[in-house]
Amino acid sequence: MRHVRNGFALLLILSLVLTLAACGRQEPWRREAYVFGTRVEILVQRSEGIDEKIASAAMAEVLQEFERLHRSYHAWQPSELSSLNAAIAEGRPLQVSVELAALIAEAQKIAAGGDYLFDPGIGKMVALWGFQSDEIVARLPDPAQINSLLAQHPSIANLTIVNQLVSSKNRSVALDFGGYLKGVALDIAATKLRARGVRHALINIGGNVMALGNRDGVEGGKAWRVGIQHPRAEQHGGLPLASLDLRDGEAIGTSGDYHRFFEINGTRYCHLIDPRTGQPAVGTQSVTILIPPGPNAGMRSDATSKPIFIAADKWRDTARRFGVDAVLRVGADGTVSATVAMQSRLTMEIPDIPVKVQE
Repeated sequence: MRHVRNGFALLLILSLVLTLAACGRQEPWRREAYVFGTRVEILVQRSEGIDEKIASAAMAEVLQEFERLHRSYHAWQPSELSSLNAAIAEGRPLQVSVELAALIAEAQKIAAGGDYLFDPGIGKMVALWGFQSDEIVARLPDPAQINSLLAQHPSIANLTIVNQLVSSKNRSVALDFGGYLKGVALDIAATKLRARGVRHALINIGGNVMALGNRDGVEGGKAWRVGIQHPRAEQHGGLPLASLDLRDGEAIGTSGDYHRFFEINGTRYCHLIDPRTGQPAVGTQSVTILIPPGPNAGMRSDATSKPIFIAADKWRDTARRFGVDAVLRVGADGTVSATVAMQSRLTMEIPDIPVKVQE
C-alpha cells in the first residue's frame, strides 16, 4: 500500500465569518493565495480609519512580499538560495544579499539553541527523501546515500559569513528554509500591515498564524479565535482538537506528520527529517506552540516547533531551552499533552480525549 499526501490543512479559523454575521458585524476583508507551497489567508477587520481601499492595498502588498520571499529563497527552483547551494557544492564562496546573510545568521542561532534538531543545512537529506518537490512520490531513498550524507555531517553551522560572503568547507551543506521562512513572513506581514494603519488582522500561512488587534476591530473587542487540527482528524469526524483565543501580537505554529508525507506498507514517512538519523522523525504526531508578542514572534512560532517535534519524548526539555512555555503535543500513540501555560488557554473540541498536563 502506498499513500501520498501533500497538503497543509493545519490551523483552522473556526467559524469566524459565521460568528461575525451572527453578531450583526460585517465580515472582515479577506485575501487568499497559494504561496510557500501552502494556502495563505489574510483577514483585515473593519475598523475606524480603515476602508476597503486601504485594506486591499495592504493585503496586496503583503501577498506581493510573500511571493518575493518564496521566489528568492526557493530550495529547488532557481533562486538566490539555490544559487548559494550550488556554490557551496562547488566549494566556492558567494556574495549574497544583506537579507539572506541575516536570515542565515538568525537560523544558525536558532539551530544552535536546540542542539541542531532544527537544521536548515540538511537540504540534501530532505531532497533524498523526495520532499523537495511539488509532488511527493511514495519512494524510499537508497540507504547507502543516506549513510554517506550522514557521514559528512552537513549543518548550517558549517557556513561562515564575512561581509555577506558565504562559504563552507563542507560541500554537503544545502540550505532549505522550508521550516523557517513562513514564520519570517509572518513578522514581515505584521510590520507592513501596521505601517499602513491596519491594527486588526489575522495572518495565516499554512497554519502559522499571527493576530493583530482583535476580531471586533475596536478597543476591548473579542480576540481572534483559531482552531488546532487533530493530526488524525479523519478519525474524529474532522473535528479540531482544540481552539484558543489568539491575542494581539501572539503567534501560533504547528508542526505535524500529516502535512507532507507518504506511506508505504502502513508506515508513515513525514517531511520532518531528524538530522541525527537522516530519517523522518518519529515519536510525535503534532506539536503546536504559542508565542507571546515580541520581536520575531512569527519566526519563533515556525522555527522552534520543529526541534520540539523532533525531540519526541524529550519535547518538554527542548521547549524550555527555547523559552517556549505554551505547548500542545500529540504523541505517536495519540496521547495528548499540554503545558500548564497552554492548557489554561485551550478549549478542547473533542471532549472525550484526555489531556496530560505538564509543568
